[in-house]
Amino acid sequence: VQLVESGGGLVQAGGSLRLSCAASGRTFILYALGWFRRAPGKEREFVAAINESGGITYYGDSVKGRFTISQDNAKNTVYLQMNDLRSEDTAVYYCSGGRLVSRDSEMYDYWGRGTQVLR
Repeated sequence: VQLVESGGGLVQAGGSLRLSCAASGRTFILYALGWFRRAPGKEREFVAAINESGGITYYGDSVKGRFTISQDNAKNTVYLQMNDLRSEDTAVYYCSGGRLVSRDSEMYDYWGRGTQVLR
């Protein structure tokens, strides 16, 4: 399985960005897709996750109400719509794929290389 993120960049305060993560390869083994982030000098933080049907979504407390995760199964792509961006959202955002929708990074076996978001 390969995961490739895109859509990062520099955004002004209160602005919006949409990140995309395209999955390829044996995508049928993915039961969940998630987003994590790592800010400079900080540990990896859970952002959002969605199960294969899209019926279950989880969000980190710091992004709840501002970020929305969604997916297009026909395109094997998961999205992260980020609104009202703040300075604390500056981080490298990683897409992940795993066995179970979870806030725990240990449940994810596949990772992208990340995309930088700067606010």
